[in-house]
Amino acid sequence: MPQMHYYEKAQSTFKPQLLASNNVFLQDVYSSDKLDSEKPISAGFYRLEKGEPLVYTYTYHEMKIIVEGEYQISDETGQSVTAKPGDVFFFEKGATITFTTPDYGLAFYVGQRGMGGA
Repeated sequence: MPQMHYYEKAQSTFKPQLLASNNVFLQDVYSSDKLDSEKPISAGFYRLEKGEPLVYTYTYHEMKIIVEGEYQISDETGQSVTAKPGDVFFFEKGATITFTTPDYGLAFYVGQRGMGGA
């Protein structure tokens, strides 16, 4: 089994599956859950298109980098950020986060969870 896994041009060719409503798309590209079931990490893409906001409570820690478009991201404390390409976020386990977008946003994430556990 190879120790390095490669997905060429993933940002432009990988299309995440519909997750919620008609505008929320998310899918893992890779996961370590079969190699390390006690401390897995999973990574993939999250796309939000204009429409319903996504309110999500994290049951795991996650890092996210915005790669295209724009998000408005807020937490339950009232902190709100306009997120653009290159911006990096850390969402703590237990945080409730609201995502909206004026058009669309695409982000790459790495979460401390198994494959498909979002």
